[in-house]
Amino acid sequence: MSLFDELIELEARGESAALCTITKSRGSTPRHVGSKMLVYADGTISGSVGGGETERRVIEEAKKVLVNGKPSILEYKLDDPKKGDPGLCGGQLEVFVEPITPAPTILVVGAGHIGKAVVHLAYWLGFRVVLSDDRVELCNPEAAPGADVYDNDPVDKITENVRINPHTYIVMATRNSGLDIQSLPALFETPAAYIGVIGSKRRWQLTRDKLIEAGISEEKLNMVVSPMGLDLKAETPEEIALSIMAQIVMRRLGGDGKKMS
Repeated sequence: MSLFDELIELEARGESAALCTITKSRGSTPRHVGSKMLVYADGTISGSVGGGETERRVIEEAKKVLVNGKPSILEYKLDDPKKGDPGLCGGQLEVFVEPITPAPTILVVGAGHIGKAVVHLAYWLGFRVVLSDDRVELCNPEAAPGADVYDNDPVDKITENVRINPHTYIVMATRNSGLDIQSLPALFETPAAYIGVIGSKRRWQLTRDKLIEAGISEEKLNMVVSPMGLDLKAETPEEIALSIMAQIVMRRLGGDGKKMS
């Protein structure tokens, strides 16, 4: 399998890796310009940028890039290990390390009016969209167009059927708090970037109390955003969807929601 085939499979699995490419090479170096290596989160690799100490250092930097999500340019002299150089063949290398991350995903749990509006807006914003609801008549391409995946299994089976990664934003637009109580314990064990629960402060407080009784820790409960969305004084499903997606985009891009200056 070629490295490019691995990149295709990586995207299909919804996983992350760092792609390391030699962009400059001067003098004697173990690999030439264009040589590539894929580094996974656990440090395993595919391909090579030269082996030895240089490659070890690139792998360590690639793992950091996967954490901070920022590309990096690495420069190495291969002159004198006594001075800290990773080699002694006399050349110089420049390696560009870029994070390869899956498309951000919106998981909408609940295909009611608000869930349907969130699906439509998230699709328009370029997110990969998964809609989950056991009501088949509401959770299908005709009733709620725009989702990439329609999951009709019971709410407590979501994590068994939907891949959730650090680029997944969960919108709990369920029809009652009982469904939140069923599904949230498993969702807390995922690396989701955001878990929002629809409803009033009172509804969330009642849900929270029930989850505490079930043994869920305060730390996990504090992961939840509820009521979710920015305060736009929204009323219609479309306006509420806008407030929810605005909050998700803000968090994803590191915004603060303040007036632009």
